Parts: sequence; C-alpha cells; structure tokens
Amino acid sequence: MTAYDIIIKPVVTERSMMGSADKKYTFIVSPKANKAEIGKAVEEIFGVKVSKVNTMNYDGKVKRMGAGRPGRRSAYKKAIVTLTEDSKTIEFFEGMV
Repeated sequence: MTAYDIIIKPVVTERSMMGSADKKYTFIVSPKANKAEIGKAVEEIFGVKVSKVNTMNYDGKVKRMGAGRPGRRSAYKKAIVTLTEDSKTIEFFEGMV
C-alpha cells in the first residue's frame, strides 16, 4: 500500500481547522492502515515530522433514501495527526483558516 492509498482525503470542517493552529491535522484514512503507517504516509506526502497519531473508526448510519427506502452511509476511519514543535506546517491547510 502506498502513502496515497493510506491517506484518502483531508477533513475540512470548522473544528478540524481550529486544530491546525496547534499543528493537528485531520484526514480520512484507509480502514486497514495502522497508526505507524498513517504517520509515515503523512511524513512522506507532506514532508513534515509526525509526533502522534490518534485514530477513530466510524460505523455507517442507516438513513432513509427517498420514500422510506433504507440506505446506509459508508463506514470510515479518521486520523488526527499531531506534528512536532519544530516541524513545518502543512501548506494545504494554510489558506483555509
């Protein structure tokens, strides 16, 4: 699995953008990836130093789709990556704060 297979997309919400001030960045990641793989992937893609990785697994919710037909949102894994104090910031998130 390559680094681009592990990191699927960044999470751009008001709460995740507040964390970028403390060098905490949030990503949707592959459900099969562990914390060490996620840290190495972020270091490889963005050229930064990772100090800590926290992960959360989310189950897909059952929701109605139209006239009473049940559907399901997809399950996903989210990772909050904390960078070291001496590391540079991730430029992708800079213009969004």
